Amino acid sequence: MGVKGSLARQLLAWQVVIVIALLTGVAVFSAIQANENFMDVAGRRMLLAAENLAATPTIRGTDTAPGVDDDIPGALSDPLRYQQLPSFAESTRAFSGADLVVLARPDLTVVSATTPGLTGSKLAVGSDTITRSWVGVIGDSLVAHVPVMDNGSHVIGIVAVSVETPGFFAGIIESPADALVALGLATVLGVFGSLLLAQRVKKQTLGLEPAEITALVEQREAMLHGIREGVVGLDGNNRIVLVNDRAKALLSIPGDSVGTAVSDLDFNERMTDVLTGRAEGADQIVLRRGRVLTMNRMPISLHDKSIGSVVTMRDRTEMVALQNELAATQNTTDTLRAQAHEFSNRLHTISGLIELGEYDEVRQFITTVSNTQQQWHAEVSARIEDSAVAALLIAKASVAAEHSVGLRLSAGSRLSEVDSSLSADLVTVLGNLVDNAVDALGGARDGWIEVDISELDDAIRVVVRDSGPGVAPEIAREVFRNGFTTKAAEEGGKRGLGLALARQTCIRRQGWIDVHNEGGAVFTAMVPR
Repeated sequence: MGVKGSLARQLLAWQVVIVIALLTGVAVFSAIQANENFMDVAGRRMLLAAENLAATPTIRGTDTAPGVDDDIPGALSDPLRYQQLPSFAESTRAFSGADLVVLARPDLTVVSATTPGLTGSKLAVGSDTITRSWVGVIGDSLVAHVPVMDNGSHVIGIVAVSVETPGFFAGIIESPADALVALGLATVLGVFGSLLLAQRVKKQTLGLEPAEITALVEQREAMLHGIREGVVGLDGNNRIVLVNDRAKALLSIPGDSVGTAVSDLDFNERMTDVLTGRAEGADQIVLRRGRVLTMNRMPISLHDKSIGSVVTMRDRTEMVALQNELAATQNTTDTLRAQAHEFSNRLHTISGLIELGEYDEVRQFITTVSNTQQQWHAEVSARIEDSAVAALLIAKASVAAEHSVGLRLSAGSRLSEVDSSLSADLVTVLGNLVDNAVDALGGARDGWIEVDISELDDAIRVVVRDSGPGVAPEIAREVFRNGFTTKAAEEGGKRGLGLALARQTCIRRQGWIDVHNEGGAVFTAMVPR
């Protein structure tokens, strides 16, 4: 259980707070509405009572018989008749339900009131209000003022009828039982609803409390972003639902990529195939902006229903660089081994000829072998001035010969000395293409490989032809992308990775590489300077 209480208690507390807030809001709204209704109804009632009293003949006076000039003055204008006023005031108070009825002279002096103590005092109103009727609030009372006019339309006094205004929550206070019943009913319903809601939520959260869910999410995030491997989680529609910092760096994707479909990101077709599962198999090799990534995709199912996948990835760029260095060493070893094997066979031939006494044949054989080696070295050195590329061709000739494959240089091949960076890239491209051709021939009888290297104004063109079966048209565009995945599991990925690295090297220099068939396969690579 968390420090702040169980889920049920938290929901109950929030439910009680919400119920109290709602009841308070309803009470305030009801009180405001009740006060407005009171002001309207009571104001009209007080005004009507004041007007009726002001129009009473005894109060304002009466006309005499027709033709008689003298009128009978009202009691309000005759001090000798003030004793008649209290009965009219009390009758008006009782009839209207008012709390106070006051009769005053024009100078605001009270001459009669239902509260005797007010007689002789001054009304607390402005003198400019005595000539008009009005209703307003003075203090805690709602007051209606009406002037008393004699028959000559002269103001002879004022009638004021008032009633005390109720308190803001008077209606609720006067009937607390209803409020308590409503509050109790709302509380019971809130508690019951909170318990049901808590039970349902706990089923959906596997019985975890909020604090436990928070801790679990925080731990998952910490572990996700703490591991060295890149991790990408995808839903059933191949949208990213989680990605750690390492994956963002390896894939070069923006930080707000969660919720983005894989197809909407700047991925090449190979990367998209691996992420979406179209490319199957473990340890898929993908090139991404100069990096060599090893990726594995694992589908995720829940209740026998696929809900997405998790893709993990590792950066193998440094490992591939080490593999290239190792491959260079291996090439040297293979060359020495091939030469040792070749010379061993020739020594056996010489030994056999000597035993047979064919000394002339021995001299001719040695001369032929020497001339062949010198001729190849001289041919390469004359046409290829770059020492690294020339050394590669000499070494590859021995490796090819061990596989019964002839390696030759086209008559038009020319290459001058180039800078070390371009030379290293040419070695990578040419070496991998020759190795691929040797593998493709597979020891075929009378197999051959022809290398053509030519210098253009802004690039070096490398063409490698072989006498093998060629590349099937349907996979001609796939050999650079999927070569590793089809061979890696069976042969360690050496051949396919070499083609991929050759392509990556060309693309990094804004060049290209392609393949077509002319009897055998023809690989053409353009490596810009």
